[in-house]
Amino acid sequence: MDRLIRAIDEKANPSVVGLDPTPMLLPEPLLAAARAASASERAEALAQAYFSFNKAIIDAVKDVVPAVKPQIAMYEALGVSGVATYVRTTSYAHDAGLYVLGDIKRGDIGSTASAYASHLSGMPPLEDGYEDDATTDVDLWHEDAVTVNPYLGTDGITPFVEAADRADKDLFVLVRTSNPSSRELQELDAEGTPVSDRVGDLVETWGEPTRGDFGYSRVGAVVGATHREVGRRLRARLPHTFFLVPGFGAQGGTAADIAPMFDSAGRGALVNSSRGIIGAWRKDALAETITTEAAALDCVATAARTAALTMKKSIVTELEKNLGN
Repeated sequence: MDRLIRAIDEKANPSVVGLDPTPMLLPEPLLAAARAASASERAEALAQAYFSFNKAIIDAVKDVVPAVKPQIAMYEALGVSGVATYVRTTSYAHDAGLYVLGDIKRGDIGSTASAYASHLSGMPPLEDGYEDDATTDVDLWHEDAVTVNPYLGTDGITPFVEAADRADKDLFVLVRTSNPSSRELQELDAEGTPVSDRVGDLVETWGEPTRGDFGYSRVGAVVGATHREVGRRLRARLPHTFFLVPGFGAQGGTAADIAPMFDSAGRGALVNSSRGIIGAWRKDALAETITTEAAALDCVATAARTAALTMKKSIVTELEKNLGN
């Protein structure tokens, strides 16, 4: 996590922009080509619109935020064209100097988990062992970290930890997610302790051998902004685990909610906003009057930058207030 923490310090901003495009989040001029395309060509046209949309946002916020987080499901919905756009997006963000967190939420065991872990480690080798196979140096996905589902236990996590360690990358394990029904499983009693706390304990253990200069391991935890007291409890329980905090903004999480998830130095968490930033253009009263793609992209970029700066200010102000106390 050292690289991420240094990027956050450089921008003085612990926030990440979720790049989760859908047709409903795109201005109408960007959808024109997709609407005009034949059914067989529509996915490719929409994928191109997604990339134009993402590119405008990345260009607008790259000096404001340290990281972006594309959700791969939005791209997989478009098939091959969408996956290609996902990779174009991660590559473009990398070239812009951003830390790229691939929100893939994979979870499996054995060779399947190892194959998923190639998101971090590169192409699988043609023979046993990584030392003599140059193909493993090929980074197909351009991600610095991925999200992982821990439901299968240690067998499902170890391949990701090993891949991350080889490639000097990170992973974030789902611990206490922001969705309302997460309590159905994550707050179940496990011998006097919520399941989410038990998973958090495992995350702390999984990451122990990989702690860096700032005391955090390369195995992070996803902890929702909508669970303030849970976040406070987990921060105390997991002192060496960096948090990815979704649920800020559109899902209801506030700066006051996420403040307890940071450590005493104001580090230890990265806060995500997706729709609140990439969909900010919809609050522009003039947006519906825009008729050209260029004007639409300019509107998207301007609104995204303003929203990202507003988010930064609210989080930093709250953290400074807490540190002052």
